[in-house]
Amino acid sequence: MNSLSIQQTVARHLLTVEAVRLQPGSPFTWSSGWKSPIYCDNRVTLAYPEVRTFIKNALADRIRQEFPTVDVIAGVATAGIPQGVLVADVLNLPYCYVRPEPKAHGMGKQIEGRLEAGQRVVVIEDLISTGGSSLKVVDALRAAGADVLGMAAIFTYGFPLAAQNFANKNVPLVCLSDYSSLLTEAQALDYIPVDALDSLSTWRENPAEWGKE
Repeated sequence: MNSLSIQQTVARHLLTVEAVRLQPGSPFTWSSGWKSPIYCDNRVTLAYPEVRTFIKNALADRIRQEFPTVDVIAGVATAGIPQGVLVADVLNLPYCYVRPEPKAHGMGKQIEGRLEAGQRVVVIEDLISTGGSSLKVVDALRAAGADVLGMAAIFTYGFPLAAQNFANKNVPLVCLSDYSSLLTEAQALDYIPVDALDSLSTWRENPAEWGKE
């Protein structure tokens, strides 16, 4: 394991604990309606202390390298909340989390915790697909006066649309692992048959049309 890159190690962890499922012959249906040969639920990693610890430390290391002036860690509700807490604890930094929309009751908050205008924030997300919901959190933080330095995530599918969306919002994105690394490790672990690789590779090129007759 020590000879593997961070990208490969994280991918291997995700496959080993079944946080990622690859089923090109029996695809999943996402909420968007897309057919997908992959389903990723990084919340599963929280049940495995060794994997959880590796991921939180790897995220903290990347943030130290890429965003050394960070003041506050912000988690994306809901899956980014526990990951953000873990990272904030490692870095000994204040923490908040951000809802998709303001609450319809109580104080009507969208940002939970404490955030002061001008503070430099790094957002923690578990998974990046198109980036749409993650970037709404950036909008909320900026509206509150935060200086968003960037976002760190466990895994990205690597869609070109996501790269464009993050560039349009001027949000640097760092991810521990990606789809290409996942396929490499899935092959190494004999997780997928060789004849499924083409289908898995072409899915990312046009996910909206993949699997349609």
